[in-house]
Amino acid sequence: METKHWVVDKCGINLQNYPHIKEAAGLIRKGEVVAFPTETVYGLGGQVKLDSAAEKIFQAKGRPSDNPLIVHIADRAEVDELAHSIPPYAYLLMNAFWPGPLTVVVPKKEGVLSERVTAGLPTVAIRMPNHPVALALIKESGVPVAAPSANRSGKPSPTAAKHVLDDLNGRIAGIVDAGETGVGLESTVVDCTGDYPIVLRPGGVTQADIESVAGKTDTDTTLKQKEETPKAPGMKYAHYAPEAPLFIMEGLPAVIQQKVDEWRVEGKKVGVLATEESTGLYKADVVIPCGRRSDLTSVAKELYGTLRSFNEQPVDVIIAEAFPAEGVGAAIMNRLEKAAGDKWIKAK
Repeated sequence: METKHWVVDKCGINLQNYPHIKEAAGLIRKGEVVAFPTETVYGLGGQVKLDSAAEKIFQAKGRPSDNPLIVHIADRAEVDELAHSIPPYAYLLMNAFWPGPLTVVVPKKEGVLSERVTAGLPTVAIRMPNHPVALALIKESGVPVAAPSANRSGKPSPTAAKHVLDDLNGRIAGIVDAGETGVGLESTVVDCTGDYPIVLRPGGVTQADIESVAGKTDTDTTLKQKEETPKAPGMKYAHYAPEAPLFIMEGLPAVIQQKVDEWRVEGKKVGVLATEESTGLYKADVVIPCGRRSDLTSVAKELYGTLRSFNEQPVDVIIAEAFPAEGVGAAIMNRLEKAAGDKWIKAK
């Protein structure tokens, strides 16, 4: 399959009428899948009513079909067409954070969506992306678009069109290229089927942000229980991993350097994922900076690109610095732990 590559200006006026957007939307209406940028990562979109479109998403990604897909909308009115029994606090969250990196999981209306999109669950995950190209494409498609991240399953999510092409060229109908994304990590996913919101996947909208709007909020306790049926993407299976084994280590750079030295004595080529503040403190085969510890949003933005960068380096093993699991740091550590398969190194 030839993958078409359309370059568009995300700052353009009346994007919905761009020929590239119209062509991409036409393919989505026909049941093809197209990659497009959001403010978080690039998504792989197919229309939500066709089983065949969902199946093409799963096939392109190599993704297990029991992992539900997030439905992307461009108009708040579509929520009530897709779901029912939505609690008042969910509307408060939509008002506060849409368009933006927040996904709400709510009871679905039967017979509206492909069962492949919701993985047979009684709920649907919905969000409105905060990206002009994504919104224009969805509007022009005339139908909500199911879209997981546009990468091969298990690999780091794509924050640039090049990442999508590296993974999916020849496997999808096309990619709408509007440059790099902004947030860098997937949306926060919140279960809105109970009396109060429960964070299923941390992201750019923090638990504190949600509590400030909706009051009492909890974090799901089954995130790491792989036998559980996932309510939302990112709750099951390994994700985000570079090709070399990745380990997470807490401690000062001098402590981490001891492990680097140990592995190098064993003949291993070692990479370190560090922050700009500590990059110069390591003596390893490869050291790649990933944002600033003083600004964790910069770490979030650069994380996936940094993980992918190690694939271009001759390393046998990678150590990543750990980060405080608070605020956006919770999302960073969630992704790092999945990329590492929960492999931690404890300081001696």
